[in-house]
Amino acid sequence: MSRLSFAVLFTAALILNLSACKKSEAPQTASSSDELIVRIGAAAPLTGPQAHIGKDNENGTRMAIEDANARGIMIGGKKAHFELLSEDDQTDPKTATIVAQKLVDAKVNGVIGHLNSGTSIPASRIYNDNGIAQISPSATAVNYTAQGYKTAFRVMANDGQQGKVLGEFAANKLKAKSIAVIDDRTAYGQGLADEFIKSATASGAKIIAHEYTTDKAVDFSAVLTSIKGKKPDLVFYGGMDPQGVPMVKQLKSLGLKAKFMMGDGGYTPKMPELAGAAAEGMYASLPGVPLDKMPGGRDFAQRYEAKFKQQIQLYAPYCYDAANVMIVAMQKAGSAESAKYLPELAKISYDGVTSKISFDEKGDLKGGAITMYQVQQGKWVPFETMGATAP
Repeated sequence: MSRLSFAVLFTAALILNLSACKKSEAPQTASSSDELIVRIGAAAPLTGPQAHIGKDNENGTRMAIEDANARGIMIGGKKAHFELLSEDDQTDPKTATIVAQKLVDAKVNGVIGHLNSGTSIPASRIYNDNGIAQISPSATAVNYTAQGYKTAFRVMANDGQQGKVLGEFAANKLKAKSIAVIDDRTAYGQGLADEFIKSATASGAKIIAHEYTTDKAVDFSAVLTSIKGKKPDLVFYGGMDPQGVPMVKQLKSLGLKAKFMMGDGGYTPKMPELAGAAAEGMYASLPGVPLDKMPGGRDFAQRYEAKFKQQIQLYAPYCYDAANVMIVAMQKAGSAESAKYLPELAKISYDGVTSKISFDEKGDLKGGAITMYQVQQGKWVPFETMGATAP
């Protein structure tokens, strides 16, 4: 073979190799001239103590995506096919940033999540830096949307609204004059407890103790023994149900006569199921109206239970709405690229399963209601709904 022939063959082989590399590295938002592949990321704890809530979130998002595929959604003149990329953030802030970068690297078109405020907040910086829309169905900490990111939204009321209602309810409805507060030091638990304290104090109650634990603890005997000596009328816990269950059981076993209250982290079927008689009479809040009073709540619950063979745990309807709001914004923009549909998302008005959804300038849900619940005969029963969209 001559040197010239060798050079020609070598050059041709190099060109073919480079072409193959470029093809494999190309983003997969569009798979063909007539179909658009849209990747929606989801992040929640899928392992560990909060896995039952995280899987609930994933299920709600999956339902929205499957429904959209069944409807044959068109975006920019192309039939869209939606794919779910679900990741486990383990309720850990550091893991959440790793997950966020993984979803960015996978070239997702938007993210539904994270579940917890403590994971949503650090992850939101990564999504913002990469211009990717993020809608949390359940992160309620005020700081999530207070960072000024134009990529961050949420479809339920925040802890400023929730904490205010909780504090007023404790002082005015339950007539609690002396209150002990415990929080788990997470962004969610601490933030909600702080808002509760401000509201309860403004309503005339006295905070006689503020104790701390973690979102991994299971033994609260020392904290509760300390509180018992101060004889509170009510104990408020800012945290989630994996700690709420042993806490209320230990509270009762120690003979505390105080009422027990949590925020939305305690309003799950697992709470009365696992705590049994100890949970009877306790209170919890949840942003939004009761499921059977939501515009599409009953139909959604029937379809969810038929599909997944279990009850809704907590936030699945909000995940369903979050995913659908994102998809509608894409349709209005005629594009699945975040940079193009974010302006449509910011001004959206959408009739969802949970409520009519629109956002303020921070990305917070406008006019969110808060409902208080009480455990009666082992079940959560709506007690009172307050807020702008209360029925």
